[in-house]
Order: sequence, then C-alpha cells, then structure tokens
Amino acid sequence: MHFELGPLGPDPGMLVLGLAQLFLLMFALGVVLLPRIERMRAQRWDATEGRTERAEAVRAEAEATRDAALDEIAGARHEAARIRQEYAERGAAAIAAARAEGTRDRDRLLTTGRARIAASRSAAADRLRQDVGDLAVALAGRVVGEPVHAVAAERRTVERFLARPLD
Repeated sequence: MHFELGPLGPDPGMLVLGLAQLFLLMFALGVVLLPRIERMRAQRWDATEGRTERAEAVRAEAEATRDAALDEIAGARHEAARIRQEYAERGAAAIAAARAEGTRDRDRLLTTGRARIAASRSAAADRLRQDVGDLAVALAGRVVGEPVHAVAAERRTVERFLARPLD
C-alpha cells in the first residue's frame, strides 16, 4: 500500500535528521534533566512529607519509651505495695508478740502481787492476833488488878480463842 501525500509527504533525509534530534533530545532529557528533576522532587518530598514521617517515627519512639516507663512505674508501685503489705504483716506480728509478752508480764505481776498481798495479809493477821492477845492480857491484868502474863503464856488461852472459827 502506497499513499500519495503530496506536499505533506516527508523528505526521508529530513525525517532521519528529525528522528536523530528527537532521540538526542530524549537521551539528554533522560540522562541529564530527568535525574535532576527526580533529585529535586525527592528533596522537596523529604522537606515536606519526610519530616512528617520522621516526626511520626520520633513520636512512636517517644510513646514506646513512655509506655516502658509507665510499665516500670507500675512494677515499682506493685513492688512498693508488696513491701508495704509485708511490713504491715510484720508490724501486726510484732504488735501481737508485744501484746502477748505484755499479757504474760501482767499475769506474772498480778500473781506476784497477789502472793505478796496474801503474805502481807497473813503477816498482818499474825501480828494483829499477837497485838490483840497482848492487849487482851494487859486489859485482863488491869481488870483483875494482877498481871496475868504468866497464866496466859502458860495456857495459850488467847491463841486458842483467836484460832477458833467465827460462826
């Protein structure tokens, strides 16, 4: 098929020269101009979008650090609560031990005091009996008009009288 284009038909020499110039221009654009354009585009993207991505990365890292710190704080709080609980139990045990020891000391002091009171009461009763006996003998001697010490000592009359139970 052959078409006759008339005056619009291309001259083969001019066609080859035009194509050579086109390929030369495309080569120059591809080797020199397009890499520069790509570098400029990458720099502009880095200046705008890259900063945003870096800021998000830094924010994510800061959140991770914060979460780790919060986890560590939570662990420290848990440990502090455990230590407080342990020392509260120790304190309660120490209070119970001190209370038990105080109770033992109180019981011992009460027992000792009661024994002393009983001994003092017994000694006072003995002393009182002796004094009452002496006073009774002296009074009997005044009533009779003669000393009755010898008779009372010999018979121990006063002691027998005071020793009998009161009904």
